[in-house]
Parts: sequence; C-alpha cells; structure tokens
Amino acid sequence: MSAYIIRRLLLIIPTLFILTILVFLSVRFIPGDIVDLIEGSMEYMSAGMEEIDREAVERMLGLDVPVWMQYGRWMGDILLHGTLGESMLGGSTIEKEILDRLPTTIQLGLMALGIALVIALPVGIYSATRHDTFADYVGRSVAIIGLSTPNFWLGIMVMIFPAIWWGWSPSMKLIPFTEDPLGNIGMFLIPSVILGTALSAGTMRMTRTMMLEVLRQDYIRTAWSKGLKERAVIVRHAIKNAIIPVVTLVGMQLPLLVSGSVIMENIFNLPGLGRLMLDALSQRDYPMVSGINLFFGVVVIGANLAIDLVYHYLDPRVRYE
Repeated sequence: MSAYIIRRLLLIIPTLFILTILVFLSVRFIPGDIVDLIEGSMEYMSAGMEEIDREAVERMLGLDVPVWMQYGRWMGDILLHGTLGESMLGGSTIEKEILDRLPTTIQLGLMALGIALVIALPVGIYSATRHDTFADYVGRSVAIIGLSTPNFWLGIMVMIFPAIWWGWSPSMKLIPFTEDPLGNIGMFLIPSVILGTALSAGTMRMTRTMMLEVLRQDYIRTAWSKGLKERAVIVRHAIKNAIIPVVTLVGMQLPLLVSGSVIMENIFNLPGLGRLMLDALSQRDYPMVSGINLFFGVVVIGANLAIDLVYHYLDPRVRYE
C-alpha cells in the first residue's frame, strides 16, 4: 500500500508540471491583454485626450519579456518562495484571495454534493430493486431530464420568473453563517439544489446499473434463498459491492462540480473562487487566473488519489502492489 501511494505521489509531479504549463498558457490565448483594457479605460475616462505609455505599463506588470521567461518567473515564485504571485490589479497575494473566497466555494460544493448523493443513491437503489416497474420508469425519466437540463439555464430561470411572478428573488448579499446560520443555508440552498440535481442524474443511473448487476450475482440469490429480508439483502450484501463504481463516478464528477460552482456563483452572486476567476478573466489578470486554475487542478488530483485509496476499504479484495 505504501509503495503504491509513493508511486502515485511521484506521478503527480509530472502531472502538475504539465498542468502549470496549460493553465499558464491557456489564459494568454484570449484576445486582448490587460494593457489593452487599461488603455481603453484611460481613453474613455479622458475622452481620448490622454495616452498611456504602453511599454512602461508592460514593464511594470512584467509583460515586457517573452512568455517563457514569464513562466519561469511564475514557477520560481511557486518553487522557491511558495507563493502563486500577486494580482496585476489589486496587488494582493493570490493565495490570500483564494483563502478568502474558498469557504464560500467549499460550502456550495459540499451542499451540492450532499444533495446529489441524497437524491441519487436512494432513487438508484429503489429503481434497481423495482426493475421495470412504474417506479423504475419514473426514476429513469427523472435521471434523463436531469442530464439534459443545463444547470445554468435552470439557475437563470429561477432568478427571472419568481421575480416577475411573485416579486421574489434570492438574496444577493452574502449572509455569514456565524451571524445567521439559517439565512446562510437558505442563501446557498437554491444553487446547491440546482447543481446537486444536475450531478445526481449520472450518479443515479450508475447506481441503478451496478445494483442490477450485483442483484443478479449468485451470492445474492443465496441470500434470498436463506429467507433473508429484502432490507438485509440490499443493505448487508448488495450496496457495498455496487457502490465502488459509483465512488469512481463521484470522483470523475469533481471537475463538473468545480465548473458548476463557477456558474452558480456568478448567477447567484456568491463571492467564491468561481466568481473571482471570471472577474479575473474579464480583466485579463493572468496570475490570478493561473493561480486559481492550478489550485482547482491540485484539488481534483488530490481528491482522485483519495478516492482510489478508499477502494481498499470498500472492497478488501482490492490490493495495491
């Protein structure tokens, strides 16, 4: 087990190196740069009467050198000083901005994941145990609807139509949990339900499929023949073996959870990492975008490693050599 963990950790090193290159270069392919935005803003404010020294601004922001040198400086800050750099606009450190926004994103993600599992697992298990019945057809239909409904569209509809019909709209100001726990949970509830419902569809289908496969195994038939009650057969024998591929799917959905949180945070005005990243993208704040993307990548890689290690505890037959 320890040898496997060491190999996986060593494999993470080249993965992270490639990830740093991708997140550093991808944002620079976007048309325009921060100097163009500053120049356009200055021209608008001065009605075209004042021009900026473009070369001086590029030197100040560190954009006066080739891209490979900018990447070297960025990696040097990470490896030698343990910092992701500073924002080009605010001057604050990127890790401080991430830590300030992280609790909001974590709360949204955990609530959405919890809602997804609460919906997907019971419905998937019940649908499998009632195979080809009306309940099974309803569960499968709900899963298809969940897969085919874009969560960003649903979030926009929730914002628009209740405001038109009933004059109600979700709170657009963050309510700290320490000040009003119920108000805080209520603020996150709607975006969490929308995001969790979208994530639950695929998990529900996988749970149903794996439960059907397990329920057809010989040891399940033996348990039925012994006269065990349905609850005992499902809980003691079927669920634990059927849940392993579902855990894999949950790990694979983490990037979807990250991208979904970006959308929900912007629709519902939640001050999390997703909103911070889109603001930085619109302002071409390269270090901020690269730092947030790298942070998300590290989280996804670490979570997938943790999920792989959970297999051993879910199924003792799994051995890591």
